[in-house]
Amino acid sequence: MQHPSIAPQSLRLRPASERFQSRLPWLESWHSFSFASHYDPDWTGHGPLRVINDDTIAPGQGFGMHPHHDMEIVTVMLDGELTHEDSMGNRAVIQAGEVQRMSAGSGVVHSEMNHSTNPCRLLQIWVTPQRAGGEPAYEQKAFSVGPGWTPLLDPQRLDGAMALQQQVRLWRARPEMGDRLSLPMGFNGLGWLQLVDGAVAMDDQLLQRGDGVGFSTGEIRELVAAAGADLLLFELQ
Repeated sequence: MQHPSIAPQSLRLRPASERFQSRLPWLESWHSFSFASHYDPDWTGHGPLRVINDDTIAPGQGFGMHPHHDMEIVTVMLDGELTHEDSMGNRAVIQAGEVQRMSAGSGVVHSEMNHSTNPCRLLQIWVTPQRAGGEPAYEQKAFSVGPGWTPLLDPQRLDGAMALQQQVRLWRARPEMGDRLSLPMGFNGLGWLQLVDGAVAMDDQLLQRGDGVGFSTGEIRELVAAAGADLLLFELQ
């Protein structure tokens, strides 16, 4: 499946304030890339990474049954809980600290509802698969994230990570203030760094909650954590 090509040595900063926003009475959603009616030809994705939506859903609300096909969908639950149901027969509650991945394949219908009494916050990530079609699939797992890079996705399922139908690796880290982070060993190719919360210094650039940056190998050497840092790192081969 084709995805936008990004030239090497192309550091791309996406400030949180420049993301698209969708607001409904029950939903606040920030889109790092073009999504739904929001479109910018310069921000249609980064390699196979198509969507990063930062969603806050009100209690008793959510997304009713709707279809997907030919997309790898990852939900990183940040706060609260979300109930998932789908046409494969799955019904599960995704809790904070858990990650869900769904391969839409040839077609799946699902819903995502906040049945709790508190708002919930999540990052939903879409990645284009290597091949169209195939059987839909579902997986969900809890991860204990510390100050170093914890693998969430890996094509070889190394260290307990889940795998997509795409050569994508994803890590999460919650470093302490002043901690220094290098890229994981073996990192190679196109990357994307997303700030979930807090802040990190990247050379002379301070990245804060909601900021993202696309990069190629060698463009980011070290990150220095500020207070409350929580970040996702993608390797997009």
